[in-house]
Amino acid sequence: MKVLLVSANTHAQPYPVYPLGLDYVAAAIEDRHQVQIVDMNAQADGNSLFDVIDGFAPEVIGISIRNIDNTDATDPKSFCSGYRQLTDAIRTRSLAPLVLGGSGFTIFPAETLRALGADYGIIGEGERLSVLLDAMECRNDLASIPGIVTPNSPGVTPIPWEHPIARKFNPRLPHVAYYLEKGGMLNLQTKRGCSFNCIYCSYPHIEGRALRLFAPDEVAQTARRLQEAGAKYFFVTDSAFNSSVPHSIAVAKSFKKAGVSIPWGAFFAPLSPDNGYFRILADSGLTHVEFGTESLSDPVLKAYRKPFGAGNVFKAHSAAIEAGLHVAHYFLLGGPGENPDTVCETLERIEQLDKCVLFFFCAMRIFPQTELYDIARKDGQAQEPRNLLEPVFYQSSLISSREILIQVQERAGVRLNWIIGDGGDHTAGIISRMYARGYSGPLWEYLIR
Repeated sequence: MKVLLVSANTHAQPYPVYPLGLDYVAAAIEDRHQVQIVDMNAQADGNSLFDVIDGFAPEVIGISIRNIDNTDATDPKSFCSGYRQLTDAIRTRSLAPLVLGGSGFTIFPAETLRALGADYGIIGEGERLSVLLDAMECRNDLASIPGIVTPNSPGVTPIPWEHPIARKFNPRLPHVAYYLEKGGMLNLQTKRGCSFNCIYCSYPHIEGRALRLFAPDEVAQTARRLQEAGAKYFFVTDSAFNSSVPHSIAVAKSFKKAGVSIPWGAFFAPLSPDNGYFRILADSGLTHVEFGTESLSDPVLKAYRKPFGAGNVFKAHSAAIEAGLHVAHYFLLGGPGENPDTVCETLERIEQLDKCVLFFFCAMRIFPQTELYDIARKDGQAQEPRNLLEPVFYQSSLISSREILIQVQERAGVRLNWIIGDGGDHTAGIISRMYARGYSGPLWEYLIR
């Protein structure tokens, strides 16, 4: 069958993100099907997509929904209307069945399927498209396949993909050139799954709770291919690179062995690191550490079910700084357990974090299939028929998100390294201009004071 895979995401704040998932989907189906990929971020206009549809004549069109919204309560933006415009436009040029997938779709499968008027959806990992295509060719009952959603069936969340996982990276595809020109950043995955129990996180629902570790040498060879394609930087997309410390060290050492010389970054849980941990990673090219810190109040961290306390954060921060790395911390304020005292405690203790950038999100987005959703329902904040497809944020009964925002703004003052949300259009514009001048990578290190 001819299969067109479309990355629907066009949100580029603070910078555009390479559609990694479609590389894996393409690898899963290319042995039996003809595949083309279109990335809407890289399209000059809608006519470019039409040209592909007219020339390729796909029999199935898969649409990847990466994010439902920007999860920023200070400047909430829902992406669903844009996705609907895309599916409506596609319908004017093709009668091929539309199949939705991606992390955003997996969080809201039935709602997104209805909102976009698609024919099928895939919950969880996109490699299941191969199963759906087989069933379509054989005219089997699609609704009975775990992980497949139809307009008439809600679908059942499947177990994680048990078959081999491979990535098909084709440096000649047009959208690769787009990301190489826009900062030279490409993405890499070293494992799937998340073993943590954070109350707000959808990663375990999307990828499963058990870690599935990719062979370090294979990961390194992929990194080398990204480098040879012209990448100037790559970001590891794992939920937390250090959720398996031994594996992360093995991957880093494999980078060095494979001759990977471009800088890279990753997201880390601020756990107390083993002696020399960050130095090993820095020696293998790591330059940027992004910590999911969320709070510096131990009662709040406990309420969020974080596997660390404030003391661990300071130890991890010091170790990363001593290894010569650029460090950023992300804070997620306003969740269960937050009150004026805990916000004040976090903001006071933040002053002890030197030489870093701080990103603040002043409310917690409510997603189904999370403990936060259950808490919100008990509090009356997520009762049916409220549609969570539009951004809905948890509200602490002890302090409002508005009060938190005011406190953060007052504390931040004119300091450039205190960023609220993703920085908005202003920050995105600055980054775009820096990319045009030849800068590469995430660039937040230039804000460190």
